Amino acid sequence: MQFEVWAPQADRVTLQCGDSTRALARDPDRPGWWTGEAEAQDGTRYGFAVDDGPVLPDPRSRRQPDGPDGLSAVVDQGRYAWRRDWAGRGLPGAVLYELHVGTYTREGTLDAAADRLGHLAELGITHVELMPLCPFPGRHGWGYEGVSLWAVHEPYGGPEALKRFVDRAHELGLGVVLDVVHNHLGPSGNYLPAFGPYFTDTHQTPWGSAVNLDAPGSDEVRAFLVDSALAWLRDYRLDGLRLDAVHALVDTRALHFLEELSTAVDDLAADLGRPLFLIAESDLNDPRLIRTRKEGGLGLHAQWNDDFHHALHTTLTGEGQGYYADFARAPLAALAKTLTSGYFHDGTYSSFRGRRHGRPLDRTHVSAHRLLGYSQTHDQIGNRALGDRLSAALSPGLLACGAALTLTGPLTPMLFMGEEWAAGTPWQFFTDHTDPELADAVRRGRRREFAAHGWAEEEVPDPQDPATRERSCLDWSELEPGPDNAVHTRVLAWYRELIALRHRQADLTDPDLAAVKVAYDEQARWLALGRGDVRVAVNLGKDPAVIPLGLRRARVLAAWEPVTTPGADGLLNLPGESCVVLTQA
Repeated sequence: MQFEVWAPQADRVTLQCGDSTRALARDPDRPGWWTGEAEAQDGTRYGFAVDDGPVLPDPRSRRQPDGPDGLSAVVDQGRYAWRRDWAGRGLPGAVLYELHVGTYTREGTLDAAADRLGHLAELGITHVELMPLCPFPGRHGWGYEGVSLWAVHEPYGGPEALKRFVDRAHELGLGVVLDVVHNHLGPSGNYLPAFGPYFTDTHQTPWGSAVNLDAPGSDEVRAFLVDSALAWLRDYRLDGLRLDAVHALVDTRALHFLEELSTAVDDLAADLGRPLFLIAESDLNDPRLIRTRKEGGLGLHAQWNDDFHHALHTTLTGEGQGYYADFARAPLAALAKTLTSGYFHDGTYSSFRGRRHGRPLDRTHVSAHRLLGYSQTHDQIGNRALGDRLSAALSPGLLACGAALTLTGPLTPMLFMGEEWAAGTPWQFFTDHTDPELADAVRRGRRREFAAHGWAEEEVPDPQDPATRERSCLDWSELEPGPDNAVHTRVLAWYRELIALRHRQADLTDPDLAAVKVAYDEQARWLALGRGDVRVAVNLGKDPAVIPLGLRRARVLAAWEPVTTPGADGLLNLPGESCVVLTQA
């Protein structure tokens, strides 16, 4: 079997494979690469030593059976027998579901999560978006401190378990998206610097030295990241990738890394004959991210739209601290702007940043499906001191209104796991660092961060306490029949009804942002959304509201509370904290 590793500054590189050790030779055709052959099969442990240093895992390791600090293991990608062919499932018309493997079930494995995928198919979900799966120290964590960017966290089940998960999802008609982190690696178990200039001090990020995308040696670093992305899509038959915090990818080269990546993914899609897509997380509000390359953009296929979340969150909760401040001044106006223009900050002044932010989205060139809309995500829940969900503070009626605006709005909807039944469990920040000093630093840092916002130290959950992760696991017993679960049952039925409606009513997946119409009353706290012949009305106030819909003959498609259709005057009487979806009769 051929082994290879990039170590451009090394004088010698040795391979330890099984019980044998041998020197590698320089590759005459690829500067900085070392190659050699050794007998190996699926599961054989191996690693590389640079200049007589310790034996380290392969930077391109496909499996770390003993964790990030252990040897790598050979993976035979052809060993798994896929149960079905998959033609792919594109992003237009999608409803996504963000899922964390370690807390979706108490078992915290890919196999246990796969056993629960039938729930998502019945809900009407089209794609499961898995939070990061790369290996990290310990057993439990969010996944954003992964280090082996080609491998699957072994406690989740390793590479074979991911293939079983994807196979089961595809059997149910569900696409699978994976969250990948290219902007940094975790602080523990990162051995890339021992091999080459994977990082550069030319730029600094919140995590320290930046991933090297534009300094000497960056050609191979970019290839490392692009090849990793293609491997996930090809070898695990994934449908798309979510790219974490692309605003932290510092690249001054003429050909931006994201454009290089999107080109490679589009080429792979053409080769495989199935749609593939990239979804960016970005706080730049820069439409060039999702503009096509032919139009001078970077060619990514979609992005998370936090502006929609912030506007909806302030509208529902009344919160106005931190980055919510600009949205909270006139929350319904902010929400209306995101529903019709995509971004709220499109060159406007951001008090949180102390400067202008964003640029306008050209609605004639950018399809609405390229923006993801959501009321909750792992970030927006887990980065709160107590990890409290909206269901901890809002009435069922307001939860229903949030769901209606997300699932009937123009943006591609995404749910966070458990949201669909108003889960009573929090989702908190938890870690399992094996380094005691790092564990203590994370614990103290977390408490210091929230102490600045008035939280007492003992109120902030200890990330290292196993109970913090346990509290964050979904409680599937909340879906069992019974009076104690009446709210969960009702909210779940509402989500199912709205998602089915979105799939059934073509107006609700119309990609034209310019065709979306919104009316609202900031004081009375109602908003009406027009999507072709469909009208969506939400009353966020406690008192009944009279809403001019302009429909004189209407039919109710879905209602949280019983309503009477508008009369000849076109006025809708809507109960407090309630919502309705109607269409022209």
